[in-house]
Amino acid sequence: MQLITLVNTQVIPICIFLIMMGMGLSLVVNDFKRVIKYPKAVAIGLTNQLLLLPIIGFALASIMPLEPEYAVGVMLLVLCPGGTTSNMFSHLAKADVALSVTMTAVASLLTVFTIPVVLNYSLIHFMGEGSEFQLPIMATMISLMKLTIVPIAVGMLIRRYAPKVAESTQVHVSRFGILFLTLLIIFLTYIQQDIVIPALIAAGPVSIILNISTMLLGYYTSKWFGLNFAQRTSITIEVGLQNSTLSMFMALTLLANYKMSFTPAIYTLTMLFTASILVGMLNTKYIKAKQLRASIAES
Repeated sequence: MQLITLVNTQVIPICIFLIMMGMGLSLVVNDFKRVIKYPKAVAIGLTNQLLLLPIIGFALASIMPLEPEYAVGVMLLVLCPGGTTSNMFSHLAKADVALSVTMTAVASLLTVFTIPVVLNYSLIHFMGEGSEFQLPIMATMISLMKLTIVPIAVGMLIRRYAPKVAESTQVHVSRFGILFLTLLIIFLTYIQQDIVIPALIAAGPVSIILNISTMLLGYYTSKWFGLNFAQRTSITIEVGLQNSTLSMFMALTLLANYKMSFTPAIYTLTMLFTASILVGMLNTKYIKAKQLRASIAES
């Protein structure tokens, strides 16, 4: 029991702080100026992340036969878009990494204020009016600021005044983020092993539908508005990959409910699988195009 308390109250917040600081290490002030410089792409991406994603999540959580805790888990996911994982996959997919980083940074700042409000409504809707699960809005905003805005600012300061340190540390922090997320899922599985299979059966289908539908949404909305292929790829990844580490933190720490954390945990496995397939397909296409250009140049 002491180990569980330690993990929930100390280990998870510290690790999230480090992960978000790692994102700050990759940011400069120009990343935020890009919102003004390229408003169309950023606006389409953020509309998908901050508006359409929660709407789809709420619809699926309401329509599908989910227990209230798993439904809240869906909302936790869709309220935490982006994250360092999406930036990494955008890089691997040879997408517009600058757009990906900008969307993640802006969304991380804005969701500090949207999460407590929408999550409280979701708790009342799915758990019932008299539910014990209520979050004080201002206190929740302050907690999220400490875990998002503060570490991002620290990371940016390091990048500004010690660029070599930031460059050498950034890769390791990204890898640490993936490792921590993996260990967190293993930890959840171990301490709640009696409900793992029922949770997979209950939350697995909604995770798959949510992931595929949001990736398609990101791709086609950006295509309809005439964005280039690299931008479309970035938005597809950003909308489909969520900050599940932050989602699980809120479930385990702010709401103190393990069951709510299982939907983000299951979604993590789904999103990493589909994102890996997408990267593989795009890299194959990129290699073939490169070979074709080389053969044309030789002839």
